[in-house]
Amino acid sequence: MKRYFVPLIVFAVMLAFLAIGLQLKPREIPSPLIDKAAPRFSLPTLAAPEQTLSSQDLRGKVWVLNVWASWCVACREEHPLLVEMAKLNAVPIFGLNYKDKRADALGWLARFGDPYTASLSDTDGLVGIDYGVYGVPETFVIDKAGVIRHKVIGPVTAEAIRDVILPLVRKLNA
Repeated sequence: MKRYFVPLIVFAVMLAFLAIGLQLKPREIPSPLIDKAAPRFSLPTLAAPEQTLSSQDLRGKVWVLNVWASWCVACREEHPLLVEMAKLNAVPIFGLNYKDKRADALGWLARFGDPYTASLSDTDGLVGIDYGVYGVPETFVIDKAGVIRHKVIGPVTAEAIRDVILPLVRKLNA
């Protein structure tokens, strides 16, 4: 009888961990970077690789950083929303093109529209790693002092833009 008791307990414990894990929401993982200074970067722009843009260049303004790639299916899903958001001129949106080929990224923007004030080329993914990117797309709201105030894991939704991002941008600009 004891012979079956130990495996049964191990199975029950594993089942409990599985049940707990299935209730977690991975898109709601709190970022350890929230309310901390955004990692510094200096990267070439996608449109003109001889030009660079750094985090220091963005100090003094509220801005959004959207991490994307041409090979990303979910990025295609959120992209029309970013294009619409850019038309509002509520906040500059900077793209971080993550582990992508320049020609593919430029073609993608030409085909689907370019919502970005500038898109930065992170071909090695090192800046993405500094920002704690789990996968693309991810979006960050950064304040005038260069502090990350919000992070969206996965594609942004119309509701997230309307109910979270734009109100936060207005608050940070006030």
